[in-house]
Amino acid sequence: MQLSKTQLIGLTADDFRHPLDLEATTTLKRLPGLDMIVRSLLGSVAEQFFYLNNIASSVLVSEKQLPHLHQLLVEAARILDLEPPQLYLQQNPAPNAYTFAMQGKQPFMVLHTSLVEMLTPEEIQGVMAHELGHLKCEHGVYLTLANIMVLGASLLPTWGTAIAQSLQAQMLQWVRCAEFSCDRAALLVAQDPKVVMSILMKLAGGSPTLAPQLNLEAFIQQARDYEAISNTVLGEMLKQAQTEQLTHPVPVLRAKEIDRWSSSQDYHHLLETGKTEYNRKATTKGGWRNW
Repeated sequence: MQLSKTQLIGLTADDFRHPLDLEATTTLKRLPGLDMIVRSLLGSVAEQFFYLNNIASSVLVSEKQLPHLHQLLVEAARILDLEPPQLYLQQNPAPNAYTFAMQGKQPFMVLHTSLVEMLTPEEIQGVMAHELGHLKCEHGVYLTLANIMVLGASLLPTWGTAIAQSLQAQMLQWVRCAEFSCDRAALLVAQDPKVVMSILMKLAGGSPTLAPQLNLEAFIQQARDYEAISNTVLGEMLKQAQTEQLTHPVPVLRAKEIDRWSSSQDYHHLLETGKTEYNRKATTKGGWRNW
């Protein structure tokens, strides 16, 4: 792990937000007042529910409990200029991490034990930074909002099913866009693209015993091969069909996006100055369907 990392004082979400995420989030913000309704009606109940569940069945990480994990979180939050949320470690054989914040009073992050066992400390911190990216961008509110829209439409008679399917497709598109921004948050904390790409590689095909044997360069080449499939109309259609119901872009594409952004002038300018002149208009072909 780097001994000294650049702290991004004054960093805002739009300083690193992926253009596809910006486009999708802007669309959701055009629904006036609904975000406040979600916060006020469900925020306190949801936060209390999850708090009770976490405090009862997970381990709360702190300076006195697993302090090495606590320090990783504190450092990641400091780099992103964000207050660290509560961190829980939960026994679970499926490598995963998630975060929740609705009203901002009790934001928390959960890491599964199997994830911690598979990753290096640098990679664990990268996962934490990814989850902090969700908090920084306030993704939780809009994700909940989209779910409510889908649920409400599904309760309508006959034509409601068609509306629900359309809204669900839009919601999943937005979620996938949001993941790109959070991968960038992970890179801003790791400040080494190989750390973030290694996380994605291990999530795609790793285990505690196999993870040290995986070849990152081969995985990066695999990402290039995947991208090349879009050179044909059939390949592009198959990729869209494969991913349209996924909540995350496929790992190889996320790795390629990080590889691309880490080489950009915008990323290096942000690390050097804490500011970005990034043109946030979505210029990638296909609009949101960038997978």
